[in-house]
Amino acid sequence: MSDAGTGGTDGMGAGGTGAGSGGTGSGGYRKKLIEVALPLEEINKQSAREKSIRHGHPSTLHLWWARRPLAACRAVLFAQLVDDPSSRPEEFPTEAEQEVERKRLFGIIERLVNWDNINDKALYEEARREIWKSCDGNPPPILDPFAGGGSIPLEAQRLGLEAHASDLNPVPVLINKALIEIPPKWAGQPPVFPGAAEERMGDWPGATGLAEDVRRYGKWMRDEAEKRIGHLYPKAKLADGTKANVIAWIWARTVTCPNPACGSTMPLVRSFWLGRKKGKERYVEPIVEGKQIRFEIRGPEGKPQDGTIIKGKAVCLICGAPVRSSYIQSEGKARRMGVQLMAIAAEGPRMRYYLAPNEEHCQAAAVVRPDNVPDSALAEDPRNIWCVNYGLDTFDQLFTDRQLVAFETFSDLVLEAREKILGETPSVDSCRGSHVGKNGVYKEAYADAVSIYLALAVSRLADYSSTLTTWSSNPQNELLRNTFARQSLPMTWDFGEGNIFGPSSGTLDIIISAIAKSMMMLPSGGRGEVAQLDAGNRTYEGVLVSTDPPYYDNIGYADLADFFYVWLRRSLGSVFPDILSTLLTPKTDELVANPYRHGGKGGATRFFEDGFQKVFTQIRKSATERFPMTVFYAFKQSEVDENGDASTGWETLLEGMIRSGWSITATWPIRTERGGRMISIGTNALASSVVLACRPRPETAGLIDRRGLINILKTELPGALRDLQQGGIAPVDLAQAAIGPGMAVFSRYAQVIESDGSPMRVRAALILINQILAEVLSEQEGDFDSDTRFCIEWFKGYGFDSGKFGEADTLSRAMDTAVAGLDRAGVLKSRGGIVQLFSPGELPNDYDPRDDDRISVWEVVMHLAKRLDEEGIGAAGALMAAAKTRVDLDTSKELSYLLYSICEKRNWAKTALLFNMLGSEWSEIEKAARNAPIPMTQGMFDFTPEED
Repeated sequence: MSDAGTGGTDGMGAGGTGAGSGGTGSGGYRKKLIEVALPLEEINKQSAREKSIRHGHPSTLHLWWARRPLAACRAVLFAQLVDDPSSRPEEFPTEAEQEVERKRLFGIIERLVNWDNINDKALYEEARREIWKSCDGNPPPILDPFAGGGSIPLEAQRLGLEAHASDLNPVPVLINKALIEIPPKWAGQPPVFPGAAEERMGDWPGATGLAEDVRRYGKWMRDEAEKRIGHLYPKAKLADGTKANVIAWIWARTVTCPNPACGSTMPLVRSFWLGRKKGKERYVEPIVEGKQIRFEIRGPEGKPQDGTIIKGKAVCLICGAPVRSSYIQSEGKARRMGVQLMAIAAEGPRMRYYLAPNEEHCQAAAVVRPDNVPDSALAEDPRNIWCVNYGLDTFDQLFTDRQLVAFETFSDLVLEAREKILGETPSVDSCRGSHVGKNGVYKEAYADAVSIYLALAVSRLADYSSTLTTWSSNPQNELLRNTFARQSLPMTWDFGEGNIFGPSSGTLDIIISAIAKSMMMLPSGGRGEVAQLDAGNRTYEGVLVSTDPPYYDNIGYADLADFFYVWLRRSLGSVFPDILSTLLTPKTDELVANPYRHGGKGGATRFFEDGFQKVFTQIRKSATERFPMTVFYAFKQSEVDENGDASTGWETLLEGMIRSGWSITATWPIRTERGGRMISIGTNALASSVVLACRPRPETAGLIDRRGLINILKTELPGALRDLQQGGIAPVDLAQAAIGPGMAVFSRYAQVIESDGSPMRVRAALILINQILAEVLSEQEGDFDSDTRFCIEWFKGYGFDSGKFGEADTLSRAMDTAVAGLDRAGVLKSRGGIVQLFSPGELPNDYDPRDDDRISVWEVVMHLAKRLDEEGIGAAGALMAAAKTRVDLDTSKELSYLLYSICEKRNWAKTALLFNMLGSEWSEIEKAARNAPIPMTQGMFDFTPEED
């Protein structure tokens, strides 16, 4: 696969003619769909929807931070490999034919990204055929060298591709083994747990047999643990004498009051609320008894007093003395911070029960601390790890003694379960499949495989079983919040200790069940290979890269992953000594800009940027010219300042890619959050993440000056912009997507020379791209009819507010129209020397474009916006069907983009949202228009087909 050619000698290089213009690159490669157009709105919609999917989703296997949506990865990989129709002129010679074929491919992507179709074998076979056709029957193996949560390699495997994953951190290495490496090895094998295979007739397709063993051995672990330590988790006794399962014990941290005259035990409580469901409100009432505080449960009447601590500053409930944060920190670091039970949350029929503490439950928690606990120090990361300031500075300090006993027990049981599996796995000769090797090797491999899932379950349990979990009194969900509710290890004051044998979320039963369900949804076909490797020092021969690298200091992966690693190492250290050999996860070479590790912010930035360039220079050495590399760039919202300008981080990333020898051919914004502020078209503000498509730039790439760059941008951007608009991209995303064809021109040259002889930087190129993009949008106005051009110009100045007739009359003459005619046409009203455009909401409900004797693109777009906003896609589709013979719909779509850009420049946010919605849903409206019946009733469409 190391077949990167020399490319052209005219300076065009591997960037070809620029994304959007289609055709074949000057290096001889075929342009891929991702370099021309994507059904971005549907990809974004399904990516956002995916965040609410839990049952069976691979993310439920184990937590990892900032996973890319599976829908987006699936779409990107498909489009990265499948040819754009314009690169096959022998099959699709005209632009019209190319557009039809492109829409067919869009249809495949739109079905692929829908999670409801995840088990549609016919659909995935159709997608594979398209990939194999475009890859001449030999698709490349896909590699993500920053595999993380495994979204990219998993979706490569789901598409039938050979998947490779690597990461420096051992935790994602184990997660990826569980996702892509293990399931294919044991596909079709029945479970080995005694009696399990006999309980079901027929085959065990995919990973179903493996999942059944995880479920069975997980239940064995749970039951065995309950025999050993179940007495530490007593049931709650209700007022009527019945017993109920405890969901959580709710504790308050305590310190001794520093007031010498007091010296009482101070509970540190953020909030005394327990539950806020209407009519079932419950809260904790602290009762002062001498120098002690006891707690009772109150409600539904009344409300609790304020908490005793906020932002580290506390007050003593007994003497009222204020207590500084510095005192609480010193007490914590001196190991003089204690805990006191405040309440017990129990599971009752159709409701939560809250009980006051009692001696039985206090004593049950008073266990002897185990000796063999993970006592390594937490990183002193002031950005993400705040608990160290209060003495929670080693991993064992993040757990109660009872929790430490439980995790010691479960870690031992993972190894005991592995021994059981070894003893219960039949000989290799009696097993189905084609596994090769001696019987002992076969048995060990299977026992190791199941053990990984069991250890991941214990590790995941820690997320719900630490002293950093808190109790949520939310009316919708009264339950435990997990440790990593945020990407940090915060400080908690009152916390919830979950019942690991209980009925609620975060128990081992539920976690094991979730893991087994997620295994059932894994593709289990095709080869998967996972390795623990440094991305900057590994080889990239024979693979195509699609990756989601770290981004500066967004997330301190290694420091946070240690929370899980200490338990995974406790469970599996003897089974996978090569992966779990170090005391904590590797830190020195981790590609994250940690200021405290690299001599401050400047040193951390240099470390990241140098490392980033090293990785992509290494990838470039063996990159193929046949396919573009894809890179997900994730950003955090703070990268956009109050003026809407993106920070230099985005520009630095582009600079690094270009210096590493890459030409950027496409940039696609991926939005996993709907709504929020939309930034002006001139800023290239970023979405949740951006996907870059990159080609290796040939060594023979030439130079060009600023004027030459501008000329080529003006030549290529209009066609690219039309492709983007017709591809269904939302107006809000147009500026970001337009970077792709713009940067394709800029980055295909070795250098662009400024007028003073200096090399042009990315920032200057982005400014040029934005300027020319704005010009192209303005030039599209020339495609519109006279009435529409008048309305656009008037809208730029007044929006839907009123203006003077004299100004309107002068403008109308310049546009070869008349105010009186526009008034009669119904697009504005002219009364008493005042002229005002009708907003969509002011237009009549019975508009029929076929009866309109003075129709304009403006009028149709305004009515489409009204129908969509007030009645939905179906009504808008019916209107579009009626208008398609009267106005050009492509021009109408261009108008919706132009109106959005005008609104954003004028900060008309509400109106901008309306036109963004129209542009975003245009393809859906077109589908509805194709299926729209011709109404035969009185009213809007009172006509027959013959009269049309």
